Amino acid sequence: MQPLKNPIQQRADCKPGQIPQDVLQSSEPILLKGFAHEWPIVQAGIESPQKAADYLRSLYNGQLVFTAYGEPSIKGRVFYNDDMSGFNCQAVKASLHQILDRIFKHADDPTPPTIYVASTEVNSWLPGFANQNSAGLDEWQPLTNIWIGNRSRIAAHYDFPNNLACCAVGKRRYTLFPPEQVANLYVGPMELSPGGRDISLVDFANPDFAKFPKFEQALQAAQVADLDAGDALYLPGMWWHHVEALTPFNVLITHWWRDSPAFMGRPENALELAILSLRNLPPAQRKAWKALFDHYIFEHQPGDQDHIPDDRKGMLSQPLTPMEARKLRAELLNKLKV
Repeated sequence: MQPLKNPIQQRADCKPGQIPQDVLQSSEPILLKGFAHEWPIVQAGIESPQKAADYLRSLYNGQLVFTAYGEPSIKGRVFYNDDMSGFNCQAVKASLHQILDRIFKHADDPTPPTIYVASTEVNSWLPGFANQNSAGLDEWQPLTNIWIGNRSRIAAHYDFPNNLACCAVGKRRYTLFPPEQVANLYVGPMELSPGGRDISLVDFANPDFAKFPKFEQALQAAQVADLDAGDALYLPGMWWHHVEALTPFNVLITHWWRDSPAFMGRPENALELAILSLRNLPPAQRKAWKALFDHYIFEHQPGDQDHIPDDRKGMLSQPLTPMEARKLRAELLNKLKV
């Protein structure tokens, strides 16, 4: 893929528990150099990849781990099979000891099989890890996951929560796109996707610009973050990111949190409901509904409903209360019954 021109913001003044608010409230990604350098897992990996693996083994509680295995022919790209009826990796459950043994068995292979442990909650499989390797985000109560494997390429996708992704062992490369680039990324099916997230169908290692011509426009807006062991990436929710693990053994720790109340639900649900009820309306009606969505949702400003008495605003209350949210959810469930 052609070199990208847009530099990513970098900070060298952030440490666990000492992340300035302007970083955590940024609407763009920021690379935090050396953020987790003092973590035990990082220090073990600097000594040797095997030492890092031994550190993980020492905390492992024995529960089987979901793992993706792919043949050498996929060259690390976790993706669909040829007809997009399934995936090019086999999902199995195995002991972490077996997984690590297999990774190191193929560490020197020029084309190893792909071995990829994705999004595994650390407190469930590695008790004590999060306390020993803390990002200091306790006030946000993040979901902390570990990702383990050899060289891999994960298709561009987005996540709703904010993320602090810490490269603990090895090297990672993130290719990042702002949310408005979605139309230029050629996103695949919503019902079936690797990892359960909509993904770009473009092969970043060998993009087919004849098939995906608008991808060149996406590249004009892209940023690249290269993470060494101990670096972290603050990634705002909804940014598209393609992730490459670049070394024979890699460990990533992610911290996901949302900055809105959980009772508000998942925005994806609203998108799916809009596909059901709005997308196939005639153009004039879609335009009319767009005006309503702009008024009530996307262009909403405090004070827009001041002409309504407070005790009569209902779902238009700002902010929406947990009780109003429960009431609205119940009404929606009832209306969706067919």
